[in-house]
Amino acid sequence: MRKPGDRIYRPPGYGSRTWHIFLPGLPHHRSSPLSPLIFVYGFIGLIILGTILLILPISSKSGQCTLPVNALFTATSAVCVTGLVVVDTADYWSGFGLAVILVLIQIGGFGFMTSATLFLQAFRRRIGLRERLLIRESMGLSSLGGLIKIVRRMALFTFMVELSGALLFFTYFCRTMPIAKAIWVSVFQSVSAFNNAGFDLFGSYLSLSEFYNVPLVIMVTAILIILGGISFVLISDITRNHRWVKLSLDSKLIITTTISLLVLGMLAILFTEYNDSNTLGQMSIGEKLLNAFFQSVTARTAGFSTINIAYLADYALFFLILLMFIGGASGSTAGGIKVNTLGLLVATIWSQIKGKEHAGAFEREFHIQQVYRALAIIMISIGLIGLVLFLLTITERFDFLSLFFETVSAFGTVGLTTGITPGLTAPGRILIMLTMFAGRLGPLALALALTQGQKTATYQYPEESIRIG
Repeated sequence: MRKPGDRIYRPPGYGSRTWHIFLPGLPHHRSSPLSPLIFVYGFIGLIILGTILLILPISSKSGQCTLPVNALFTATSAVCVTGLVVVDTADYWSGFGLAVILVLIQIGGFGFMTSATLFLQAFRRRIGLRERLLIRESMGLSSLGGLIKIVRRMALFTFMVELSGALLFFTYFCRTMPIAKAIWVSVFQSVSAFNNAGFDLFGSYLSLSEFYNVPLVIMVTAILIILGGISFVLISDITRNHRWVKLSLDSKLIITTTISLLVLGMLAILFTEYNDSNTLGQMSIGEKLLNAFFQSVTARTAGFSTINIAYLADYALFFLILLMFIGGASGSTAGGIKVNTLGLLVATIWSQIKGKEHAGAFEREFHIQQVYRALAIIMISIGLIGLVLFLLTITERFDFLSLFFETVSAFGTVGLTTGITPGLTAPGRILIMLTMFAGRLGPLALALALTQGQKTATYQYPEESIRIG
């Protein structure tokens, strides 16, 4: 414990969240900076454990060992809450294998550090300062105050929402299935939907297509996806500050961007697929509105579908690619570059068009470092997608748009596919696995690295203009 007279030194780069405490009579020790690699190691360890369990004969319905590449792909997809599969979830895996997948989805949705915190809390282990800093970064928070309480509340909120979703699903499935199976399917569907995972137990790679005319199943799934994709931090802000003017700038950006994308996506799908007999054409007007809205929701990061994605027109597929690339909110179960990032950049562009010296929105200004980070995340994400797509065009024989769609779906941890996933070669599957992993951790790891590397400059180079536009 620090005593009166102890000297605390805050270096020029104090904003980098690294500090040192000098105690009288003790040698000065410089603590090592927090490393975002702990997230990488944690998720890799979880994927390896899941792969080992899924390889076991007890995990498959056939009672035979699963090919390592298939087990690894499934474990990666579950931990990264993506939903892309090379074998049908319901048709291939046994009850034990499905339970493993469900646990991987739940831990992957929580995030490694949050899950580890809950585990340590369950065994009454102390959470140190280093762990609290990592938890804060993983959740996208700005303060350490009440961090453990937030984690507990988030866990309670997740449990309550998933339980409520399961109960609502059960009211329908109990009428069409045996009670035990209805309970299991309801729980699995609720957890998968809230964590934006896209796994389902309906078989034959059909996802939710047999429920296109069941509003209860479709709307409950959509609501769970939205709640899981907007982050607990936003929900806490809304419950604490009931008025719009009191919400944080981050919350306002998430809400406005999310609503805009949902409406825009719904209108685009209606416009492009309204008369297509293979998708929305043969549905009633109410069913068309319901399914167009659902596809707009799920394309952002969940991966469920009520229509066959392979039958969508090319321009509809390209629009879904844009939605998948954006994803959900920071600190949520969603993937993509995040709506926070998009909202910040759109507001920055609008500020420049209006000739404002400082970018901002809702009568608040952005930190210039956040604009730089947002640009870096988007450009690195585009570069990663471009590299993987280039390699897939070499290893695979599918058409370019299908490969493009698959790549962005993996990066955004969405799980939608035109049907090519089971037909990927071994190198193609490895590339998609790496893309899922990078999509789940890449932007976050980049943000952490940029934050830690941030230093206060003691000098400044001369300015010089360049030609733009």
